[in-house]
Formats: sequence, C-alpha cells, structure tokens
Amino acid sequence: MSRWRRVWSVPLLALTLCAAGCGITVPSDPQGTLDRVRGGELRAGASASGELVTIDGPEVGGSLAGIVEGFADSIDARVTWTVGSEEDLVDGLEAGELDLAIGGMTDATPWSDRVAVTRPYEAIPGARGPVVLLVPLGENAWQAALEGYLDEEVAR
Repeated sequence: MSRWRRVWSVPLLALTLCAAGCGITVPSDPQGTLDRVRGGELRAGASASGELVTIDGPEVGGSLAGIVEGFADSIDARVTWTVGSEEDLVDGLEAGELDLAIGGMTDATPWSDRVAVTRPYEAIPGARGPVVLLVPLGENAWQAALEGYLDEEVAR
C-alpha cells in the first residue's frame, strides 16, 4: 500500500462513517418535497401550450399533463392543478406553493436563474424542440425522481 493511501484511508473511512451516521442522503431536498408529495398531493402548475398543455376551464390536459399524472401515480400522489402564466408559476415555485410547473418551456428558458430546470426532452408528443419542466431550486431528490421517471417514460 502506498504511503498516501495509508495516510488518508483512516480519515476518509471515519468521514464516510460519520456522514452515514448523520443520515445524510444525496441527493437531498432541503424543503422535503419528495417526502411530502409521495403518498400525498403533487401541486402542479400549468401554462397552456398547444398539444403539450391544454386548459379547458379547470381541466388540464395534453401530453405533458398526462406525463405529470403518470409520475404522480408512480409515487402514489394525486395532482392538484394551478393554471397561470409562466411568470405566475415561477413565482409559485419560488414561494413553495407549487412542486413543478409545465408549459412550453424549453432548455432556453429565461427562468433558469429563479427555478431548477429538468433535462430537456424532445420526444414528448406535441413538442417542437427540447421541452423542460420547472421545479423549485435545491430540491434535488425531487428533481432526480422526476427526471428518473421522465427518462423511463419519455424516449429522449
């Protein structure tokens, strides 16, 4: 064993054990979004955008809405929809009133300095380019769960 490995192996092992004992998980959600939504309510915002998101009174439809409903089913949650402009939805994400937002947002969205943006997905029916979903900043476990579902259900 090299000298470097002998010198650093014990401190690294101690640090790893301490982190594991503290209940630290990666990725994490500082606001606990994934834990709160799982088995409960997914508060989704929707902004009309062609076939991706349709609004008919209180009813939200379209291919992206169907994907959100499928994701909610996969984590045993029910979706409560809020309809608004993209700016209103971003405000709702920042205020902790929404868990995700959908519309015609692309990977060139101007909102990326205020909210987190999923990876782009092009194979969503009705998409005319790469489509992203918006989630609260810092809720990394929540975003990872959503992207994992999208990766499985939507061919990239």
